[in-house]
Amino acid sequence: MIGALAGDIVGSVYEAAPIKTTDFPLFAPGARFTDDSVLSVAVAAAILDQRPYAEAIRDFGRRYPRAGYGARFQDWLARPNPRPYGSWGNGSAMRVSPVGFAFDTEAAVLAEAQRSAECTHDHPEGIKGAQAVALAVFRARTGATKPAIRAELQERFGYDLTRTLERIRPGYGFDVSCQGSVPEALLCFLEGRDWESSVRNAVSLGGDSDTMACIAGGVAEAFHGAVSPQVRAQVRDALADELWQVAERFCSTFAHT
Repeated sequence: MIGALAGDIVGSVYEAAPIKTTDFPLFAPGARFTDDSVLSVAVAAAILDQRPYAEAIRDFGRRYPRAGYGARFQDWLARPNPRPYGSWGNGSAMRVSPVGFAFDTEAAVLAEAQRSAECTHDHPEGIKGAQAVALAVFRARTGATKPAIRAELQERFGYDLTRTLERIRPGYGFDVSCQGSVPEALLCFLEGRDWESSVRNAVSLGGDSDTMACIAGGVAEAFHGAVSPQVRAQVRDALADELWQVAERFCSTFAHT
């Protein structure tokens, strides 16, 4: 999951200043962790400690109240007895990569992805986005080829993965919906040569860059292997200590991450 956290940090400086190129400093000045990292770590903590997803997400979200959450999620955090709010936003997909790394059957990955999503994002598109990313991570780390991953995600989830980034990039803009960002983030992985190029692809679309790079980075790590020691060190330096400790414990527990 370090690849997902790194993607979030890389993309953080370009969310408010979108770019349309893959030529940029990978860890630019001002790069930081955002809600994508906080909530990915929360999902990892829920898995490690066998806690309800909603409880862990709420716990970590409240510890980092200025991480950049959307307004409806902030309201969910503040409520004494929060309920899911029918969201189709990509918050469910950005935080789900630990599920794809931790569970070892397709059925378990899909079920846990749904559980991790539906405590907030119980709209069918919110659940579908989480399941698509988690399944992509699972298939990527268990030896599926990119053509096989592309074909399965298209058939199962109805995403159009026949498009190219070259055609998408000029007209693409900021989109926080699962249906408008998850397929594009998956294409960034599918067209990437390695982890870094996948993340650069995601930022270069000029959209919700931290979330899309988080998604692409998690799947790319599962497919291409662990990020470099240099990238890992950047993540360590950027994360709060307790977030890094959970991430490190998750990686040591699920050694293939």
